[in-house]
Amino acid sequence: MGKGFYISKGVGIVGVILGAGAVATIIALSVVYSQEKAKNNEVKPTEPGTTTNPTATATTPTPSNETWDQYRLPKTLEPIHYDVTLRPHLKRDPVNGLYIFTGESTFHFKCVEDTDLILIHSNKLNYTTQANGHTATLTSVSGAEAPQIKNSFLWDVTQYLVLQLNGKLTKDSEYKLYTKFHGELADDLGGFYRSEYKEGNETKIVATTQMQPTDARKAFPCLDEPAMKSYFNISLIHDYGMVALSNGAERESVNITIDGEKLVKTSFEMTEKMSTYLLAFVVCDFGYIESTSDKTLIRIFARKSAINAGQGAYALNKTGPILKFFEKYYNSSYPLPKSDQIALPDFNAGAMENWGLITYRETALLYDERFSSNSNKERIATIIAHELAHMWFGNLVTLRWWNDLWLNEGFASYVEYLGGDNAEPDWGVKDLIVLSDVHRVFAVDALASSHPLSSKEEDIQKPEQISELFDAISYSKGASVLRMLSDFLTEEIFTMGLRTYLKEFAFGNAVYTDLWRHLQMAVNQTGTVLPDTLENIMNTWVLQMGFPVVTINTTTGEVRQQHFLLDPDSNVTTPSDYNYEWIVPMKWQKKEAVQPTFWLTKKSNSTEIMKVTGSDWVLANINVTGYYRVNYDDGNWDRLLNQLATDHRIIPVINRAQLVDDAFNLARAKIIPTVWALKTTTYLNKELEYMPWASALNNLDFFSLMFDRSEVYGPMQDYLRKQVTPLFYHFKNITGNWTNVPKGHMDQYNQVNAISLSCKTGLEECQDLVKSWFQQWMTTGNNSIHPNLRSTVYCNAIAAGGAKEWEFAWLEFKNSTIASEAEKLRSALSCTKQPWLLNRYLEYTLDPNSIRKQDATSTIVYIANNVVGQPLAWDFVRDRWYYIFTEYGGGSFSFSNLINGITKRFSTEFELKELRQFKEDNSDEGFGSGTLAVDQSIERTIANMKWIAENEENVLEWFRAETKA
Repeated sequence: MGKGFYISKGVGIVGVILGAGAVATIIALSVVYSQEKAKNNEVKPTEPGTTTNPTATATTPTPSNETWDQYRLPKTLEPIHYDVTLRPHLKRDPVNGLYIFTGESTFHFKCVEDTDLILIHSNKLNYTTQANGHTATLTSVSGAEAPQIKNSFLWDVTQYLVLQLNGKLTKDSEYKLYTKFHGELADDLGGFYRSEYKEGNETKIVATTQMQPTDARKAFPCLDEPAMKSYFNISLIHDYGMVALSNGAERESVNITIDGEKLVKTSFEMTEKMSTYLLAFVVCDFGYIESTSDKTLIRIFARKSAINAGQGAYALNKTGPILKFFEKYYNSSYPLPKSDQIALPDFNAGAMENWGLITYRETALLYDERFSSNSNKERIATIIAHELAHMWFGNLVTLRWWNDLWLNEGFASYVEYLGGDNAEPDWGVKDLIVLSDVHRVFAVDALASSHPLSSKEEDIQKPEQISELFDAISYSKGASVLRMLSDFLTEEIFTMGLRTYLKEFAFGNAVYTDLWRHLQMAVNQTGTVLPDTLENIMNTWVLQMGFPVVTINTTTGEVRQQHFLLDPDSNVTTPSDYNYEWIVPMKWQKKEAVQPTFWLTKKSNSTEIMKVTGSDWVLANINVTGYYRVNYDDGNWDRLLNQLATDHRIIPVINRAQLVDDAFNLARAKIIPTVWALKTTTYLNKELEYMPWASALNNLDFFSLMFDRSEVYGPMQDYLRKQVTPLFYHFKNITGNWTNVPKGHMDQYNQVNAISLSCKTGLEECQDLVKSWFQQWMTTGNNSIHPNLRSTVYCNAIAAGGAKEWEFAWLEFKNSTIASEAEKLRSALSCTKQPWLLNRYLEYTLDPNSIRKQDATSTIVYIANNVVGQPLAWDFVRDRWYYIFTEYGGGSFSFSNLINGITKRFSTEFELKELRQFKEDNSDEGFGSGTLAVDQSIERTIANMKWIAENEENVLEWFRAETKA
């Protein structure tokens, strides 16, 4: 699944759009790709003309310790194939007023152990009583008599349809289970659900799916675990003129009549052997464009108006080349005849890698050069690459259980940069993984409440536990660690092992150690020398949480490591078999000379090679390929800072970003003084590159959060304005007074940084500029603001304006038919300084007619990024928690982002008490996938309080002194 931030991979841009204080939370929105769970207490729809067995719609009232109490399926049945026919009703049911779907399924399975019990996953489905008086009919494939069903009921706790038999199924025999059912086609963004949009004045309905991780069971009864791979025959019944899509290619489409209504039944070719979470089916009134890459049919589906406007062309042009890139990378042909990609108006994740039918948010697939920024374009290229990477890694070879999710998503999150770089080689997109993933996840993994990449299988059982794994650790740490692995092995050896792994486990399931075994084979085959076995090296990164800070003493040559914690006083309760010691591959250089890789295999080591004399310096973790931070002795820090001040270009651009990021975080951990970290920003008035600026703004964002309600904020703004003013005029000059677009991809990003920070810190020329552009749009109705600049211009103009500007932007948002433009306006509306407007905007987030459900939680976080809006958002969420939690679902991936987003500014005893009270008051209802986020927020608030107490006075003095200098 694609991360659900979902702005682009140029995440630093979006941060400065909302002001320098927004980067961290906006990045957090990327992770993860989000999924809404259905309401727990829905009204169950009844299909007209059918009856429902009462025992099949209610949980058995008496608790028990039976097999159906277990969340994992027993190993008694093995799926062979499913024949599933579904009919989504795209008009409200006249009896109950709900949208419903009806269906029937024949499940063909093999018995692998004698059993008198059938458990099959089912959630929020109602079953039609069969002739035998039960919910299902069981037959034997061999013709022999099958056991009769003596009792059937739904067990809601573990989401099973339970069928108790009066005899036993026989080992190695095959059976068929027939069911007829119906459910609500709800707008809950999970399972088989509905999406709505307007085309002109007409409201149109789309029936679509999101199965990952455990919602295929909401569409039809199935063995809904990733290891239970099967073949699927899917048929969809729909109205004339509608488009029907599924994983397989269309086999036939025939006219049928049901109750006098003329309909169409579209059937699809049987799928390859695959997991239930990768199933997809859509019925819609969309248009499409197509092309062929080798023998693969590629189609882009979207609203007809979007297709007619050419918004699918960029995705179509890039899909073929990216597919070919991965075919070469994996040394494996794409295994399906088609690759459909569809942009949905309502979709909570960034995208989903359904095999042969990838689903996307509109902003993740549709591009219009009149409205879309280079950031939007980059996002499309990298998300397409992410999802296509899954066609092999995840779909062809699938994780055995969800505890290995990190390998699936971490791998795709790493190679999306390779695929994106292949699609747009002039962008330098591979470098951005450092900002978007490595630095991003460092912030989470440096907490004592973090968790290891790999969980124990027995610890991940419930759907909400599975959903909680879709976080920054799985995506971004997974990507960072795999990138480090590929780097120290070399890409050639990495892909060699990857290819044999895919070949052995094709159409099957694997665990992460299977990949280590194949990579070790490649290491052995090439004679590569490592300090230990690959599995032992990687276990130190996979089986324990956190990461090390490596300290180099260039005077003595000592190199040592320790577990890096943002709050060194925090209590680490998670045990580690490796005692928080890592096997660390270190790429480093002396002055400008790159040195051979140094392996730190224990807590400390002394080596002559790390010693320097005179003005020489040591710089470790070149290009930040290693997943660790670096500290130095005082003398080496002084020499590096001096190098930045005299000629910063001697230090590689990624490492300039690294020095800033490491220094600020080392200071937060009390390893170096805070003023040392601030010194890494003094050279920025000469820096023109994007990555160092983005790193600095990301870290100064923390200072904004901590001090934007104190006297430090004024001098801090004065200092930043002084530093950014040369950058502002640089871009004014090279763009011909803002009339041209910078040529470089990163330069376009940094132009946004320049304008955003200049306006935010009060540079009058900047503020006049953006207000004049916005006023011209309001006056003439002609929006001539370049798409790259719109987000920051909208935000700053709305912040400087009042109700008139806000109302204008709101109407533009409501009338926008371009998803990327609507997204820019939606974020900018949160920038107003008027509390009453922000309160009204918060109310809109819970009205799907105003803000789509997929955007509700991120909109609340946008408002919380605003210093005026933060307390309003906090009060709003506390007051409405029960409603938000039950309406938007306890398993929603977005709850962790919501909780972290509204509390990240917390830094007082009063706020800590409120946070703890919030946890206590809602302990019965719970927090779903946000459970860990609550504890992380408490830990972060305590650390923030300590940090302010220790640093406020020194920081204030430093900013005052630097402003006067």
